[in-house]
Amino acid sequence: MRCDNWSPVMLAGFLLGLFATGGSNAEDWPQWRGPTRDGVWTETGLIDRFESDSVALRWRVPLGAGYSGPTVAAGRVFVTDRVAEPEQIERIHCFNEKDGTTIWTVSYPADYEIGYKAGPRASVTVDGERAYSLGAMGHFYCLDAATGKVHWKQDLNQAYRIQMPIWGIAAAPLIVDDMVILQVGGADACIVGLDKMTGKQRWTALKERASYSSPVLVTQAGEAVVVCWTGDSVSGIAPSTGEVYWRYEFPPSRMPIGIATPVVHKDEVFVTSFYDGSLMLKLGQEKTEVRKVWRLVGTDEQNTQGLHSIISTPVRLGDHLYGVDSYGELRCLEAASGKRIWEDQTATPRSRWSTIHFVRNGKKIWMFNERGELIISELSPQGFKEISRASLIAPTLEQLRRRDGVCWAHPAYANRHVFARSDKELVCGKLAK
Repeated sequence: MRCDNWSPVMLAGFLLGLFATGGSNAEDWPQWRGPTRDGVWTETGLIDRFESDSVALRWRVPLGAGYSGPTVAAGRVFVTDRVAEPEQIERIHCFNEKDGTTIWTVSYPADYEIGYKAGPRASVTVDGERAYSLGAMGHFYCLDAATGKVHWKQDLNQAYRIQMPIWGIAAAPLIVDDMVILQVGGADACIVGLDKMTGKQRWTALKERASYSSPVLVTQAGEAVVVCWTGDSVSGIAPSTGEVYWRYEFPPSRMPIGIATPVVHKDEVFVTSFYDGSLMLKLGQEKTEVRKVWRLVGTDEQNTQGLHSIISTPVRLGDHLYGVDSYGELRCLEAASGKRIWEDQTATPRSRWSTIHFVRNGKKIWMFNERGELIISELSPQGFKEISRASLIAPTLEQLRRRDGVCWAHPAYANRHVFARSDKELVCGKLAK
C-alpha cells in the first residue's frame, strides 16, 4: 500500500481503525473518499456476495436532507443535513458507530441562496480529535470530535466575499500537516489555507471561480502538491505557502460544473466534466510543471467523447479508466488516449446525471448507484462483471425531484460496514464475511 502521499489525517484514520481491531485489517473512513481520499478501501474479511436482495442492516436513524456523504473515525459517524422549517438551519451530527445513537449535534442558521437546496454538500473531515465541517453557504466549523465543542468557526462567505456557485460550496476540507485547505471561490481568492488549530488565514491562491471538486494531495518532483480543480483551471499549489507551482487553464464552455474529484495515477491527473468532457494531464517529475496528454469533448451532452461525468468520480485501474458518462453509461477508456473500449448500461438506469460511486477493494469494485443499490463487481478491458447486487437504502426526492428520487451522496466504508444516507435516514449495513 502506497503511503508517500498520506497526510496526518489519512494516516491517523488508518491507524485508528487498525488499533481498534487488535491489528486486524480494518480501517476508518475519516474524510471524503476514504483514508487516502482516492476511493481505495483496503479492508479484508468482507462478504463475497449478498445473501439476499437487501443489504443486512445493523442500524438506521432518521436524518434530514443533504448531499454530504458520511465519514467514520474512532467509533463515530459524522454527517451533515439541513432543516428548512420553521427556519433554515444546517446541522452537524455525530453518531455512535456501533448502534447509531446520537453523540452530539451542532446546528446554526443557514439561509440558502443557491439551487438544489436539499442540504450541505461537503463531507466532514476528521483529523485526530477535531472535525471540520463546511456548509453549502460557506459556514465553516472546527469542532471537538468527541463532544461537538466548537473550537472555532468562520463565515467564509463574509470573510472572502464568495462569488457563490450556483449549487453552493461543495469541496471537502483537506488537511495537510498544520493546514486546512478549502476551495471557496472568494472575490480575490479561490483557494485558501487556514491554520487548522486556530482558523487564521495563512495564505490565499488563485483569483478564479469555484468548482465543486475536492482538492487532493500528491507528491511531485519531491514536493507536496495540492491539485485543485477550480471553475477555471486545474492547478498545483504548495500546501504550506499557497505558491502556485503550475496552472493549466480549463475554462468551462457554459458554467463551472466540475464535481468529480481529480483522479491521480502515478504522474497522471484526470478530470471529467458533464459539458466539457475529459482532460488528461501529466505531472513533471523533475520539476513541478504539467502538460496536456489529451482532451476529448463531444458535440453535446448526448453525443459525447471520452467521459462526460457529472457527480461520479471515475476509477483508474492500470492502463484503463472506468466511469459514468452523462446519461449513466458505464464506460471503459484507454488511459493513454481516451479511446472508448466498451460501454454498459446495466449498472445504473439511463437518465440524465445518473450516478455511480466507485470504491476499489482489492480486485473488486464496490459500486453504489443512484437507486440506492450496492453492487460488488469487477472491471476490466473485457467488460463489467456484476458479482452481486442488493438494495441498501431507498431513493428520496429532496436531492432530485425526478425519477422517484435519487441517492447521490457518497457512502462510507469502515470496519467492514457501509454507511449511506438519504434525505430521510442514515443506515449502517453489514459487510463482514
